[in-house]
Amino acid sequence: MANVYKNAFYAPTGTSAETVYTCPTEARAIFQTIQITNTSGSKVVQAYIYDHSSSTQFLIAYADITGPTICNLLKGSVVLEESDELRIATSVTSGISGTTALLEVSRVYITDSGVSPGPGGGG
Repeated sequence: MANVYKNAFYAPTGTSAETVYTCPTEARAIFQTIQITNTSGSKVVQAYIYDHSSSTQFLIAYADITGPTICNLLKGSVVLEESDELRIATSVTSGISGTTALLEVSRVYITDSGVSPGPGGGG
């Protein structure tokens, strides 16, 4: 199993929910933050999780923010399972962007390659 820290960035192209991150089929993802930056004006931001196993989209965060400001939409960690998606929607596409911080945990077991450790490598 491998743990990888990642970012997923958000720059809206429309006002409907857009997929920011899709969890790989052999992994789980733990989101620490969904940070939105609004450079000016008032905007509504909504974050959703699309649950692949039930084909259902759930609203997990809502914010009405006035810029310039930075807003973290999460109040705690959120876990995505295999093929689940994080989606974000905004009321206006200009002057807003975002980033997420997540830990992706692979559920694939990597077998021992049979390589012996070098001198002093222990084992």
